[in-house]
Amino acid sequence: MSISFDLSTIFQASNAVSRSISAENPTGEKGKGAMALPSPDGPASDMGIGWKAQPYITVKAGETVVLADIRGPGIVTHLWTTLVGEPFYRDLVLRFYWDGEAAPSVEVPYGDFFCNGWGVPVNVVSEPVNVNPLGGFNCYWPMPFRRSARITVENTRLVDLDMLFYQIDYALADVPQDSAYFHAQWRRKNPVPCGEAYTIVDGIAGKGRFAGVYLAWGQRHNRWWGGGRGQVLYRRGHDVPDVLRYGPGGLFRRGVGLFRERPKGLRDL
Repeated sequence: MSISFDLSTIFQASNAVSRSISAENPTGEKGKGAMALPSPDGPASDMGIGWKAQPYITVKAGETVVLADIRGPGIVTHLWTTLVGEPFYRDLVLRFYWDGEAAPSVEVPYGDFFCNGWGVPVNVVSEPVNVNPLGGFNCYWPMPFRRSARITVENTRLVDLDMLFYQIDYALADVPQDSAYFHAQWRRKNPVPCGEAYTIVDGIAGKGRFAGVYLAWGQRHNRWWGGGRGQVLYRRGHDVPDVLRYGPGGLFRRGVGLFRERPKGLRDL
């Protein structure tokens, strides 16, 4: 039985049960959407239950909110979210927990998880992450779980986030025996001393696949920023890398330089 939701398998019938969690249906249960009572002074005040009345949540200062608490087995197929007002991109922390684990498999600032590491919305067009104009953040990484999945967001600011819109799509189905869990690390150092190696990811154990990296690179001078040596992969017990790339240009397959004109910074991917 296929639990893939891309076009390559869309012609195959599946017994997987699709569900969707949002502020309108926080449990994702069947027939439980649009159950909130409209606000008396809201635009849908005279519509009653069954209409869009609670499209967003408020995350108070210092608060951690559970966005999804799912019983499996199943697979998260899509996340969509957007903010209204001042960006909280580095101040919101996303955490994903699989199968009741105490420590999260994903612990990443909101903006960085969606490849927006500079506090302003930047369009991204890729297969796993898509950021549309005006800050529509989408993630299509498939994230399987066997017993449970829990996704939380923490507001680390001293002010409330008034409007967080979100939707988490998932499917309930048995997952293949060889399915691995989705993990993501985030780290930052400012500045990185000249000549010092910067570690992008570390502490990985077990069997799995390295899926990719997002890099937010800031420069403190006006010279060319894209060179340098990129030692991409070390294996345990070895002092020299297995894979070598020539700086960010080689790492992201852009060749020698990212522009045909004078470099001024790469904004959109």
